[in-house]
Amino acid sequence: MTRDILVSYDVSTESEGGPRRLRRVAKACKDYGQRVQYSVFECTVDSIQMEKLRQRLLKIIDTELDSLRIYTLQGGREQCVKSYGIDKYVDFEEPLIV
Repeated sequence: MTRDILVSYDVSTESEGGPRRLRRVAKACKDYGQRVQYSVFECTVDSIQMEKLRQRLLKIIDTELDSLRIYTLQGGREQCVKSYGIDKYVDFEEPLIV
């Protein structure tokens, strides 16, 4: 069973290795979902993918300097997210019209 999650992070780029951690966190998140703001990703994952992503992110961040938050969107994105202004989210489950 899949669930929608929101991943938010703040990586200290002023610390040693910070810019590299920032790139690695973004790449990890991109492997599981799509960027909706600079440091925010929406992902649809199953329980195994969720745990793999969580473990991968925890290996990257410095818990003394960085912040990572993972929110489960109960009821899915459609029920939990109200977007105003530019919304670049793409529903990959919908038919693609070219």
